[in-house]
Amino acid sequence: MAAVCSNKMIGVFWHEGMLNHETGKGVFDSGIDPGFLDVLEKHPENSDRIKNMVSILLKGPISPCISWQAGRPAQVTELLSFHAPEYIDELIEADKQGGKMICAGTFLNPGSWDAALLAAGTTLSAMKHILDGHGKLAYALVRPPGHHAQPKQADGYCFLNNAGLAVQLALDSGCKKVTVIDIDVHYGNGTAEGFYRTDKVLTVSLHMNHGSWGPSHPQNGSVGELGEGEGYGYNLNIPLPNGTGDKGYGYAMKELVVPAIHKFEPDMIVLVVGQDSSAFDPNGRQCLTMDGYREIGRIVHSLANKHSGGQILIVQEGGYHITYSAYCLHAILEGVLDLPQPLLCDPIAYYPEDEAFAVELVEATRKYHKETVPFLKGT
Repeated sequence: MAAVCSNKMIGVFWHEGMLNHETGKGVFDSGIDPGFLDVLEKHPENSDRIKNMVSILLKGPISPCISWQAGRPAQVTELLSFHAPEYIDELIEADKQGGKMICAGTFLNPGSWDAALLAAGTTLSAMKHILDGHGKLAYALVRPPGHHAQPKQADGYCFLNNAGLAVQLALDSGCKKVTVIDIDVHYGNGTAEGFYRTDKVLTVSLHMNHGSWGPSHPQNGSVGELGEGEGYGYNLNIPLPNGTGDKGYGYAMKELVVPAIHKFEPDMIVLVVGQDSSAFDPNGRQCLTMDGYREIGRIVHSLANKHSGGQILIVQEGGYHITYSAYCLHAILEGVLDLPQPLLCDPIAYYPEDEAFAVELVEATRKYHKETVPFLKGT
């Protein structure tokens, strides 16, 4: 196995203090006890899912490819590169008061703020690891997640936008153009909002076609949300139908994501991963299997080799099936490392898929991009 991983290493940035974010129990993510259920389930964003991700990287066949790196808390001043001061003050005050529900499903409890600072700081450390030339591949294994957190508000289990902070660090450190590829099952609306008015960051989100879910998530994730001002055309949304599956995601990557990134030519790639787009996730309906995640990883590896000198920062987001999320993470990293053969067999994937509808929507989206997005016209 060591021979397989020769010269193919990924730095995994982790701190166990992130396990101290307790999200509670109730009816799914509501925290509600209706009084007539004997068994209340854990909030989907719980520490068990992350414990399995850590353990599969420690003990699974990919372990020889892993270099473990210590995470650290972010300083409040670092957060202001992406977030508004008044919003950070609101979170600090909520922590001082013992916590509260910040928005639907998003609970800041005792220990949550410290975990959020660790998630942000650990992601910044992972990006700095790449920027300082210590390695080309880094994975921030973090929670609470971050891609829904907007500059001025929390959303969707997220308090601080870990990926957004890392992207801004890359820009501040001399990177000219950064691409974010978000494959979490939900629209990476917070990251998109943070860079919606700049042409220095191309945000691409492949997500379930779920629309807005309330005041904390006003964005729809539609193809028409393209950015504003100088950023017009640099936010590409790819809403996909439920059940898109491996072939549909692969088609979308090859027909929409790859051409856009070839045209944009970034010098840094940030891959935002959520295994909630898997076939068995309680929070998604997209039917990706280990093969699909592995192929996405390989495509991003190829893009990085062409445009960013092989540099990829991977940032963990959703993924709520306690077992399968860990397996799918393993597959993603196999792909990003471009390993010649799968290291793990898929223990449960059997879900049938029909890519026809997804292909139809991808073609319609490509036509819309070619007609509407200035830098993609004529491609």
